Amino acid sequence: MKTASISISLASLILSGKALVGSEWSVTNVPSTGLKDITFPLTIVEADHISGYYFAQQYAFINSGIGYTGLQPRPDANGKPVLHGVFSSFIDGSTTTDKNCAPGADGGPGVSCSVEWNGVYGRRYDFEVKSNGSSVWTGTAIDTVTGARIHIGSYTVPASAGGHPEFSSRIR
Repeated sequence: MKTASISISLASLILSGKALVGSEWSVTNVPSTGLKDITFPLTIVEADHISGYYFAQQYAFINSGIGYTGLQPRPDANGKPVLHGVFSSFIDGSTTTDKNCAPGADGGPGVSCSVEWNGVYGRRYDFEVKSNGSSVWTGTAIDTVTGARIHIGSYTVPASAGGHPEFSSRIR
């Protein structure tokens, strides 16, 4: 079995409408079939409890297209903080039957999945992106304190998309 290793380098400040800050990730020693799972740690230490920010991890499939998973602050509800977990495919031909998901991604092809929960700012959530061994991918947020697994959604990509060979993070 090959071992995949990740090297991280900080990228310069990205001043575009798509990202405020970015850091680049690369994965080496990836099997020719791609990776079948990866976990991204995310912590929002401090942010306004409003919509508009997106702390995201971007990944690319071997043959085509990208996906995102991440966390968005939301306005408090009933005096409690709300977090919005997101899991999206931007690959044409992606489908879903998951109740947390809908066709389309940012006005284009793909699938967008999301769920909200009463979260805790300053707590690390691990965002797991995992394949069932074929073309179905599931996004899960894991509360690292309680161990709770929060299902964000699942989608099927065309078999031609392959696994994930590279990753990069984006904060928008």
